[in-house]
Amino acid sequence: MKNLKSNVRIVVADDHGIVRMGLIQTIKRLMPDAVILEVEDYKSLYKLVLNEQLDLAIMDVNMPNGTVQEAIDYLKIRQPELKILLFSSQDEELYGMRYLKMGAGGYLSKQSSTEAIEAALTAMLSKGRYVSDNVKEAIFLESLHGAAKSSPFEALSDRELQIANKLAEGLPLKEISNQLNLHSSTISTYKNRLFEKLKIKSVPELVEILRIYNP
Repeated sequence: MKNLKSNVRIVVADDHGIVRMGLIQTIKRLMPDAVILEVEDYKSLYKLVLNEQLDLAIMDVNMPNGTVQEAIDYLKIRQPELKILLFSSQDEELYGMRYLKMGAGGYLSKQSSTEAIEAALTAMLSKGRYVSDNVKEAIFLESLHGAAKSSPFEALSDRELQIANKLAEGLPLKEISNQLNLHSSTISTYKNRLFEKLKIKSVPELVEILRIYNP
């Protein structure tokens, strides 16, 4: 990876240790001299940003103690030059543009190859932007014909989408409440609201919609 400074400082933020380990190992192979830090939730990320000057934040979109929009806004305020790459298993054609519009510099699928990860790192660290071919195609099709795929999840707020994903993982309301530091009644209200928007009545229906629109 040429033309990049050798002492790049990167934080990998993901609440799954195996994901952090795999990504860190990949980055280390590509950038042996990089300083790589890791956190497992948004609160830890905020604390780290207060104490460490960073070049790049690679973060999952669903972590405890916050939302991705709050995190993007916070990072931009605390470290305006910090580049933000979102790293998620969600369908990039459906969600990539959503997160770019939130202010992220790039979106990378967790199913990406080593070559794609290298391309993303190079683009983010040199230009602060990364858009995969799939997202470029989705943007192009939307510009011609409107949304390439019409996703019902576009109607959900960031918090509703976060809770929808946690419900689909099988987490009970109390556990979601603990992870997000919200009262159980608040989680229940969000659940009812997103069910109404998606026109569904059960978690199995939610899982099925996610399966269809987020393969």
